[in-house]
Amino acid sequence: MENNHQLATFAGGCFWCMVKPFDEQPGIIRVLSGYTGGTVENPSYQQVCTDTTGHYEAVQITFEPDVFPYEKLLELFWQQIDPTDSGGQFYDRGQSYQTAIFFHTDQQKKLAEQSKQALQNSGRFSKPVVTPILPATTFYPAEDYHQQYYKKNRAHYESYHVGSGRAGFIERHWGNDHAK
Repeated sequence: MENNHQLATFAGGCFWCMVKPFDEQPGIIRVLSGYTGGTVENPSYQQVCTDTTGHYEAVQITFEPDVFPYEKLLELFWQQIDPTDSGGQFYDRGQSYQTAIFFHTDQQKKLAEQSKQALQNSGRFSKPVVTPILPATTFYPAEDYHQQYYKKNRAHYESYHVGSGRAGFIERHWGNDHAK
């Protein structure tokens, strides 16, 4: 990685909705939509949607930890998902839409485990936090039309973000500032 840049990889359901919250933060160099955790090399969106490749839709974030530490990335990640849903996220169901934190270092694993336990202990959710913490594997960038979708297709993105149930869930659990 260039300079002091690091990678973070998160699966939070539809990757369209996982780019914007991170993309708008200081110290974030790049947020890339893609696929990880599966067994097929260079999978296509169509292949991943069949739930036969083992891949998650995910985002890979290149960040400057001195500006935006990994702990803050974890905090922001939890605020974008329903960590109690093991069957997918909101409207989107199936393995490819499940949540996961993919750690790149032992330190990331430790911090992810601590943040997950803190969230569980907070009492914010009445059900157990089930998001797994897994070792990072090969990350395959998604097709170009998926990259920065919230900028390229604003109206469709906003409609999906609300219509999927994500925006309402975030607002109910984290407040209006996080539901955008």
